[in-house]
Amino acid sequence: MNIFNLLAPKEKKFFPMFEKATSNIVETSKVLVEMVNTSSMEKRKELIKKIEELEHVGDQITHDVFDHLGRTFITPFDREDIHELASVIDDIIDFIHGASKRIDLYKVNELPSEVKILADLCLKGSIELDIAIKELKDLKSVEKINEACVRINSIENHADDIYNMYIAKLFEEEKDPIKIIKFKEIISALEVATDKCEDAANVVKSIIVKHA
Repeated sequence: MNIFNLLAPKEKKFFPMFEKATSNIVETSKVLVEMVNTSSMEKRKELIKKIEELEHVGDQITHDVFDHLGRTFITPFDREDIHELASVIDDIIDFIHGASKRIDLYKVNELPSEVKILADLCLKGSIELDIAIKELKDLKSVEKINEACVRINSIENHADDIYNMYIAKLFEEEKDPIKIIKFKEIISALEVATDKCEDAANVVKSIIVKHA
């Protein structure tokens, strides 16, 4: 019998919380993609504010996971894995929020195409993570989880390539050191967001190895 089926219903509250968290990341990433592609500065500010609101939602979900973890004796998988997964999922949205705030604070009007590509990769990685998390609650489709995790790894590798090529181009072509700092910080935050998607996928794979 699968270990997840041995648990009392109350212990399964972690699964809907994680699903809510990844759904929130998908929504945040969609807003991010819209934000970096809009030509309206007014619309961009509205979308940045929306990202901030969704980041607060994510913080509350993470708090709820930690609170429930502290009050739960029997957990569906290792407590350390629950804590790490919640933390890394929270990190994803934090770095997306950080990138959007920098775009706003640095008053960047024209965004390079690489920022738009990385925003799209954040969305793709978030969607794949959401797929993996939704399959985690009963582990009926380990293959589907593994396939999503493999796609996340591929997305992260693509993001690394985009980031490295852009940074090389930035240092070669841009003469204004202030602009270099601004764009490097924005694109770095987005690249780290994709890294965190991969970190979350690695936790999921660890859970599978332990419990499948």
